[in-house]
Amino acid sequence: MLRVVETFVSIQGESTQAGRKCFFIRLEGCDLACSYCDTRYAASGGKPMSIGDLTELAEKSRTPLVEITGGEPLLQAETPSLCRALLDRGFEVMLETGGAHSIEKIPAQVRRIVDCKLPDSGMADRMLFENYALLTERDEVKFVVSSKRDFEYAEKICAEYALASRTPHLLISPVRGRAELEEVVNWLLASVHPFRLQLQMHKIIWGDRRGV
Repeated sequence: MLRVVETFVSIQGESTQAGRKCFFIRLEGCDLACSYCDTRYAASGGKPMSIGDLTELAEKSRTPLVEITGGEPLLQAETPSLCRALLDRGFEVMLETGGAHSIEKIPAQVRRIVDCKLPDSGMADRMLFENYALLTERDEVKFVVSSKRDFEYAEKICAEYALASRTPHLLISPVRGRAELEEVVNWLLASVHPFRLQLQMHKIIWGDRRGV
């Protein structure tokens, strides 16, 4: 059983798959406290659901792309089994993690989106950098940027762990209301690292509404 806060169908608002129709499974619980967190409600209030329940809902959604998110989905022991069950039923599966827990048990066929928390998040010291040795070309690393300091830290991590040699998907995601988009783009254009700008499409469309 897993504890689930919500499931819904929407467009994929982030990642290299942005704009695609997606079935979301938001799991309960998180052990980080990022300063810009927009899903604090996922820390509690979930209900128990079986893997069978969730795969049935995914099939009823008639949506080939599924994302498992949170909270922090790697806190729940059954998350790898949920990934495998969805893969076995032919779904494309994405999983987004805050970067503090090992992705080792998540099947390599899953597109694993690993956040790298930056200084302004308040959680940079919680990152499990051993995850980077497990990345494949399918996986993505996301840097949520609030300031120039954050961007420079992202560059440092990319260089230190040779991230561009592990995955071509290095995403810079500006925090709304903190980082000016034009400034972030200028930093990106001046960088030697192959970053890709990511905007939160769902927030542009719906704001901070839940279930989208």
